[in-house]
Amino acid sequence: MTIALFLHIMSAVIWIGGMFLAYVAVRPTAVEVLEPPQRLRLWTGIFGRFFPWVWAAVVLILGSGFVMIGEMAAVPKYVIVMAAIGVVMSMIFLHIYFAPFGKLKRAVAAQDWKVGGAALNQIRVLIATNLTLGLINIAVGVLGRMG
Repeated sequence: MTIALFLHIMSAVIWIGGMFLAYVAVRPTAVEVLEPPQRLRLWTGIFGRFFPWVWAAVVLILGSGFVMIGEMAAVPKYVIVMAAIGVVMSMIFLHIYFAPFGKLKRAVAAQDWKVGGAALNQIRVLIATNLTLGLINIAVGVLGRMG
């Protein structure tokens, strides 16, 4: 159970922390200092490096979460809420990866900046959603244990 909890928390830190950095620091700076073609290339590179970590995080978070649930005699409601949010977040990530990220990569390769910008904007909205859900999940996990 200790190893599962460690993997669970480390994976959440990597995923949620990465989204926080991307959304709060990198995105506004990239908008300020880069023209759209360079910005789209930057994000393609960032996501290309970050998303393998997210894949690992998704597998470890879901796997370790369900291992910990399986070891509980009675599953508290806050744990069920956390699991549901985690599944939704994972589904959103899968959509990001297979739909707008694919469009972004193809658009950048074709130098179609309009299509790339639309794909990046869709990713931005979905990452904002996942970041919000991730922060809510942290609150549920911490506050649920207290109540």
